[in-house]
Amino acid sequence: MFRGAGTLLLLGAAAAGGMYYAWGRDLPSVADLDVLEYSGQTRVYDRTGQLVGTLTPSLGSGNSVNRDLLPLSQISQPLRKAVVTSEDRRFYEHHGVDYLGIARGLLKGLLRNDLEGGSSITQQVVKNTLLSDYNQARTVERKFKEALLAYQLDRDFDKNKILNAYLNIVYWGDGGPRDIVGVQSAARAYFRKDASQLTLAESAYLATLIPAPNSRYRDFAAYRPLMRSLLDRMVEDGRVTRAQANEAWKTPIYPAGWRIGWNADGTVRSAVLENADRLRQNLEATEQRTASRYEYQSYLQAVEKELLPKVGRRALYGGGKIFTGMDIQAQQSAERASLNARLPDGATLGVALVNPANGEALALVGQKLTGDRPGDWNNAVQARRQVGSSIKPLLYTLALSQGWKQSDTVLDSPIQGDYQPQNYDGRWTGRFVTMRYALDHSLNLPTVRIGQEVGIDTFEAKLRQLGLTPPAQGGLSLSIGTLEASPLQMAAAYAAFANGGVYHAPSLVRRFEDKSGAAVYVRPAPTGVRVWDAQTAWLGLDMLRGVVNDLTPYQGGLATKAQISGWEVGGKTGTTNEIKDLWFAGVAPGVAGAVWVGRQEGGSLPSWAYSGDVPTPVWQQAVAGTLAGRSRTTFAEPAGITYRVVRQVNMAFRETEADQEPVARDGSRRSAPVQVVRPDPEPAAPPVPAQPGGRPGGGDSGPAVPGPADGRARPAPAADPGGHVDRRPGGHGNRADRRRPDGTGPSLHGPGQCPGRAGRQ
Repeated sequence: MFRGAGTLLLLGAAAAGGMYYAWGRDLPSVADLDVLEYSGQTRVYDRTGQLVGTLTPSLGSGNSVNRDLLPLSQISQPLRKAVVTSEDRRFYEHHGVDYLGIARGLLKGLLRNDLEGGSSITQQVVKNTLLSDYNQARTVERKFKEALLAYQLDRDFDKNKILNAYLNIVYWGDGGPRDIVGVQSAARAYFRKDASQLTLAESAYLATLIPAPNSRYRDFAAYRPLMRSLLDRMVEDGRVTRAQANEAWKTPIYPAGWRIGWNADGTVRSAVLENADRLRQNLEATEQRTASRYEYQSYLQAVEKELLPKVGRRALYGGGKIFTGMDIQAQQSAERASLNARLPDGATLGVALVNPANGEALALVGQKLTGDRPGDWNNAVQARRQVGSSIKPLLYTLALSQGWKQSDTVLDSPIQGDYQPQNYDGRWTGRFVTMRYALDHSLNLPTVRIGQEVGIDTFEAKLRQLGLTPPAQGGLSLSIGTLEASPLQMAAAYAAFANGGVYHAPSLVRRFEDKSGAAVYVRPAPTGVRVWDAQTAWLGLDMLRGVVNDLTPYQGGLATKAQISGWEVGGKTGTTNEIKDLWFAGVAPGVAGAVWVGRQEGGSLPSWAYSGDVPTPVWQQAVAGTLAGRSRTTFAEPAGITYRVVRQVNMAFRETEADQEPVARDGSRRSAPVQVVRPDPEPAAPPVPAQPGGRPGGGDSGPAVPGPADGRARPAPAADPGGHVDRRPGGHGNRADRRRPDGTGPSLHGPGQCPGRAGRQ
């Protein structure tokens, strides 16, 4: 018998030695306990140093954590005693591990590698901090590491410090979008009070919830006897008197959402869960920040995602300060624009505003705001959606860099070959149109021809310089928008137009300091990449302003709703196949931005929805609010720019090209149909003369003609490519024709596939 016992002991020792050799090395140091996530709150500041929020980690179900961190002195004595009695009665006697509990768990699950039960408070602290990566796994390895680290933790730290840590990290249930983690959040969620004010009755209730808070909360009467048992054990352990326990048992309590009828002896007469959502409501009502508005949540989420891979979880959630490029005025303006946005049912959005001078994100909105807390998915930075015709200005500017001029003409007629795109309305003029006209009207056929001549490989290289990733099999369809990007990426790409041709990769965080003030991360000084020379960037910007200003709504102007009174604005709409994605990207002095609208899960939007009416007003409101109160400035015009009127449109040119004859981009030079048109001596809307630092006005739209019944004058319909006024019913000035689905969506993948309609806007 003794020989057998000795053999078992030797085998046990050998097994323990083997486990230590395999799992006991490279364990985290218990000295790290002071810098773990429960030990401090990481605060986030805007570009001026104003506090805008805090970062909290995810535990339990994976939701973000709602938690305020408290020292032990601010946690009621009854709660401390109730939790110790409920979770680890021998907490003050053992050395970090309740070996009886561990043995019970080992015997139950060693062979099936599924261990549960027996964890001490110290082990729970280890599991949720030092071994947080093993949080969801019940394995022999995790249990062994827990026990080893718990022993070290108990050896090196005071018991009260360990208990304090536990009370700040324990999971107390689902509070809606956020987990209820920590005693302060639990006190506020269940009883709408601070943890220091909890009574013995309330403390006993909260302590009994810990093993299964969600199920026990939802059945008060069934789990009420657990409170009696806990109070009796507290008496047995000498933590309360019998009189105190009896008084607590008879004291009525009313957890959030419950209507309870009590008998005088402490038994429950009736219990009805009237509003389970009250936990979430209580959390929101007591959050330190203005949670009722959920301000800045999208930006904070993006900051978290940017920093986490750079500094790691322990540093990010261990307390400290994060200084960002957020502009509070811009952020609030973007959030108001999202709240006010008129979107199709079931649609959402993403908004990104950046500073062209350095690429810093001024504002981010990741979803359509409704007044409820937004979810964790952030369309502003995470979504990758096809950009449609909003890519066209990048292609046109590349052509300008190769010597094209806005007045050069391209044939608007069907393309022969395997890839046969169409214009948005399925029609074509069969004539040569200027580059400016093609962009103003978002014509696909001329655009694809430009892509052919510029070279798709060259275009792909330019897109990469602008922080965009072309699809693997883009082909000519890339020229009309099969590229996928986020609003933040598109805003940064467009920002180069407003920054003299210099691109800055978008960023959010300037500096991150730990709680001692030491720098953990400092963003390198922005240097930027020159993607266009200054004159080319200006010519591209001039075309962007043309999209917004050249055409009136009566003439089918695509982006007139982007105009901001008193400010120069340029931009481009975009729509993808089957109206799955709507875009507007644009620039104003000091700000560039992009707005995407679509369904989160994909799918078509209604036929009435198009980019000039849905994302464009969101962009306009967000940018106008950002600029409000600023001194009005203009874009900085580089030297060597001049203007002339071509086909009733005032266009910018390089001075060296101003007198050159426009070129028809079919390989020949044509002069007759391409003519310079001087404005009338007293036009209704004359072009504004060029001034230093600014561009002349949006151009002459043609003579005024009588308007509708109100008698007001309105501009004439748009001139057709030959310079004549198009008065045909359903001509280019017919706005209804601009509301058809385009074909730049998923069906457009390059040569060999006919896309149907493409590039509506």
